[in-house]
Amino acid sequence: MKPFFEIPRRLFLVGLTLGLSAPAVAQDVPNIAAAADLRVALTDVAAAFKRDTGQEVKLTFGSSGTFFQQIQQGAPFQLFLSADEQYATDLARAGKTVNAGTLYAIGRLAVVAPKGSPLTLDSNLAGLRSALARRQITRFAIANPEHAPYGARAREALQHVKLWQPLASKLVLGENVSQALQFAIAGGAQGGIVSYALVLDPTFGARASYKLLPATWHKPLRQRMVLIKGASPTAQRFYSYVQQPAARRILVRYGFALPGER
Repeated sequence: MKPFFEIPRRLFLVGLTLGLSAPAVAQDVPNIAAAADLRVALTDVAAAFKRDTGQEVKLTFGSSGTFFQQIQQGAPFQLFLSADEQYATDLARAGKTVNAGTLYAIGRLAVVAPKGSPLTLDSNLAGLRSALARRQITRFAIANPEHAPYGARAREALQHVKLWQPLASKLVLGENVSQALQFAIAGGAQGGIVSYALVLDPTFGARASYKLLPATWHKPLRQRMVLIKGASPTAQRFYSYVQQPAARRILVRYGFALPGER
């Protein structure tokens, strides 16, 4: 009589012969929706997260307003980092999120100009005013104010210095602030107003220059993130990681300082 363990062993060997194996466990790689101004900073945070935890996230960057609409319609994102906290708050009120989320950044605006532009940069936009008077500005890029928070704040800043109307016919609108930056420095434009965080990309200086604009010219760019209901453990862990010192150091390096941070 054969030992009782012989039959399971034979079945196992048959399985190997037929190329069968135990079902693979699907890796938890959550989809993260992130505002376009985070393209450089959050990519670095995600790399640090993988190094520290061994886990990965899939980042999709775009307009906060567009993501807001997609999540309302059931898009499979598990975490949303908005450039305007109102979108995150509205999702929470609609019952789409785990809770009200947390503030993760205060964004800033910068005026940019590509190499060789006739636009002289300064923090009060006197150079832009002068170039307009000399008819040297034919294209000036910002994000679309209708759904991109950085575009809406750029419009407010231009209105503050009474340059919105003079520039209106010359504006080139990006779908999001990252695309607006591309238009501003590589799309035949003389400049634009974009996210300060994007111009802190180490590769930016070789293509263009910038000046930080006063935060008092527009409503604060308070940026909030929220976990979507049903978020996986990895998404929850990444949400927590963004609030930890390792991630905060990266975000602050790209200009995303919270009150009390330098």
